[in-house]
Amino acid sequence: MKRSYKESPVSETQPDYTERSYGTVEVGLGQRPGIVVIDFQKGFTEDQYALGGAPLVMRAVENTARLLEVARRYNIPVANCYTAYKSERDMPYWKVGMVKEEFIHGHPSTELDPKIYDPSYDVVVCKTGPSIFFQTPVVPFFVKERVDTVIVTGCITSGCIRASSIDSFQWGFRTIVPEDCVGDHEEDPHHQNLRDISRRYADLSTADDMIAYVEEVGRRNA
Repeated sequence: MKRSYKESPVSETQPDYTERSYGTVEVGLGQRPGIVVIDFQKGFTEDQYALGGAPLVMRAVENTARLLEVARRYNIPVANCYTAYKSERDMPYWKVGMVKEEFIHGHPSTELDPKIYDPSYDVVVCKTGPSIFFQTPVVPFFVKERVDTVIVTGCITSGCIRASSIDSFQWGFRTIVPEDCVGDHEEDPHHQNLRDISRRYADLSTADDMIAYVEEVGRRNA
């Protein structure tokens, strides 16, 4: 039976997030970044698919491609992922109908977009939950590569980006989310979720600032 949900009223006299010290400490940048690229598969990047072609996602694809070109030049670790299942039987209880219809192994929607994927360089994993870190070898890969800072790119901001950012935080990585390298199907959830994770777990940045950071680290570590 479906039940209605009502939000509880919030007292206007309560201190807000800033007064309670949320977001007052910066994560900062470490010495060895790694990049995660989350779900830039054709199901999200090509408008022939029901979930594909959202403007914020396409902007994120273009900016992430610029960042990755520089990162690969400086030998920065890149973990790329897509979401797929054998059948509905091995899926979690997704409430997104098209995931059940299209995100099946072998379906074209699960192929990584060539703009962001270099098969000769990237470590690629198939994830089955929202986070790129959940039951995948990404953390051991980053530990082996001595990564201390994770740059989070991909989609969808309010789902897999949020989940991956929280997991990155929980694994002890400095976590940076360049706003123009992640995208959502709607603007409000995109900005609301980024604002919220920036209060708690991650620093927000831009593609240009992350490119400058990668270039600086790459020259220093060369």
